[in-house]
Amino acid sequence: MANQSQSNVLEFVLLGFPYLEAQFSSLVSITFFLLYNVSLWANGIVIVLIILREHLHQPMYVIVGNLALSDLIFDTLTLPKIIAKYWFEDGSMPFFVCFIQMFFVHFLATLDSFIIMLMAMDRYVAICKPLRYHTIISNRVVTIQCLLFWLSAAIIGLVITNLGLWLPYCGPNRIKSCFCSLTPVAILSCADSALARRTGFIIALFAHLCPLSFIVFSYIIILSRIYSLGHSENWQKAFYTCTTHWLVIGLYFIPRLIVYTYNQFQLIPNADVNVLLICLYTFAPHFASPIIFCLRTEEIKRTLRNVLQRVITKKY
Repeated sequence: MANQSQSNVLEFVLLGFPYLEAQFSSLVSITFFLLYNVSLWANGIVIVLIILREHLHQPMYVIVGNLALSDLIFDTLTLPKIIAKYWFEDGSMPFFVCFIQMFFVHFLATLDSFIIMLMAMDRYVAICKPLRYHTIISNRVVTIQCLLFWLSAAIIGLVITNLGLWLPYCGPNRIKSCFCSLTPVAILSCADSALARRTGFIIALFAHLCPLSFIVFSYIIILSRIYSLGHSENWQKAFYTCTTHWLVIGLYFIPRLIVYTYNQFQLIPNADVNVLLICLYTFAPHFASPIIFCLRTEEIKRTLRNVLQRVITKKY
C-alpha cells in the first residue's frame, strides 16, 4: 500500500447527492436541517434527564444515554457540513479533517451496533431472568461494558481510517457522499484501493453482523418467553415493544448491509440511491431511537412532564 506522503490533494469536496437536480437542493438541505434539530433536541433531552434525575440512574437508561451521546456526536460532526454544502455551497474539507471525520464516522457507527447489542442483552435478562436481573445487570457492570465498547469501537475506527489514510491521493477529490467514510474516499486514490476497501468491508461486517446476530437471537428468545407465559395482554405489550425496537434496528442494519454489499459488488449503479441509503441507515435511527427507546417509556415521560410543569410554574 502506498504511503500517504505521496498525496498531493489538499482538500476533499463533499458532493452530497451528486446528480441531484438543482430545484431539489433546498428540499434536501431543509430535510437535513430538520433531522439535525430533531436529533439534537431528542438526544439532548434524553442525556440531560438521565444525568440530572437520580431515579433514572438505572442500567437501561445508562445504555440509552450512551447511545444518545454517540448519535449526538455523530450528527454534530457530519450534518452541519452537508447543510453548509447545500446552503452556502461550502462542501470543501481539508485533507486531514476529512480523515478525522472518517475516524468518528466508523468509530461511532460501530459503537452504535455494540450499544444496541447491550440494550438487547439488558432486555433479555430483564424478561427471561427477572429474579437475577440486579445480580447480573448493575450500573457498574453496564458502565464498564459501555467504556469497553467505546474503546473497542475507537480501535476499529482507527484501523479502518488508516486503511484509507495510507493510500495516495493525487487526482480527483470529489466525494460522492454526505460525509467522509472509507469507500467513497478510497475509490479516489490514484493507487489500487481494492485491498483496503475489502479489508474495511470484512472489519465492518464483523463489527455489525456479530451484534446483529446476538440481537436477533435475544429477541427471538424474549418473544418465545413472553408467549410461553400465556398472558395475552403481556404478549401484546411485549410484541408491540419488540416491533418498535425492531423498527430502529431494521433502519440501522438492513440498509447498511445493502450498501456494504453494493460497495464490494457494485449492485446499485445509481450514486444518488447509494447516498440515500447511507443517509437512511445513518441519520434516521438517530432521531428515532431516543423517541422509541426512551421518550416513549412512562418513567421518562413522567419525568419530562414534571420538569416542564416546574418550568412553567416558575415562569408564571
